[in-house]
Amino acid sequence: MNWLSLLVLLTVAGLVHGTWDNCGGICGLRPMVYEYEYMAHDDDATRVVGGADAMPGAWPWIVSLKHPAIPGTRHLCGGSLITAEWVLTAAHCFDPIRKIGMVYLVIGATQLTKPGPGAQLRRIKKLVRHENYNKSDKSNDIALLELNKPVECNPYIQLACVADPTLRLSELQNCWVAGWGATTARAQESSDHLQEAKVQLIDVQLCNSSGWYAGKIHTHNLCAGYPQGLIDTCQGDSGGPLMCQEKNSDYFWIVGVTSWGKGCARAKLPGVYTSTQYFYDWILAQMGLSPFRSAF
Repeated sequence: MNWLSLLVLLTVAGLVHGTWDNCGGICGLRPMVYEYEYMAHDDDATRVVGGADAMPGAWPWIVSLKHPAIPGTRHLCGGSLITAEWVLTAAHCFDPIRKIGMVYLVIGATQLTKPGPGAQLRRIKKLVRHENYNKSDKSNDIALLELNKPVECNPYIQLACVADPTLRLSELQNCWVAGWGATTARAQESSDHLQEAKVQLIDVQLCNSSGWYAGKIHTHNLCAGYPQGLIDTCQGDSGGPLMCQEKNSDYFWIVGVTSWGKGCARAKLPGVYTSTQYFYDWILAQMGLSPFRSAF
């Protein structure tokens, strides 16, 4: 899909108007990546678990949710900037939080202790957790955060494209996860430097089969990682994006929100994600936009 047809689709979805204007109405592109030759990391890179350090601006929509009571980098969860005023994240990130006003967001950073000149800080104006979110089984694990003021886009801050119901996951390629979570399964502290790792989408039926998750995967979940484990999201990556690239294009789509998993990087226990396609209309409705209607 070229950028013009994408713009037409976004206009139909109502996403180009209003809050998108600050950032030009285009999503899913990574301008900093074109500033340097971006080499894919080897699959056996030394360290998300099994990942590698992300380059500055590599994922310009990723957000760090922070809380002052958390030791070290203060990092609580990840999130994705989907309009200039809204961040997509996981509902369970707020299970332990009593005062929403204490949480703040760092947008446009790669290293949390040195956010850099392109980074911006925001507070939460409104938290919207899915009304059917269930803490015990992590069903409907999705939330939106309205920012106290819109961000200004720059090469380090761009909007994410949220996968709509017409997008065919089978036609996407090159899927990635990113986050500041633990880099080993038993690590207590989050990573200071944003980690990224290439993952594969795993068939949900296989993921839900005996010997795997054995019926614990919901219809609104996706699984991603590798059957043998080794590369996975971990504690602290929650709320961050599962991103896949459109074939023959530079656009990335957020297809999932990091939700849960049994341990980290274990064989036959890949990361479990909340499908953005499944909740697309819910996302639009919370932001006051019209429900999605296919243009075709």
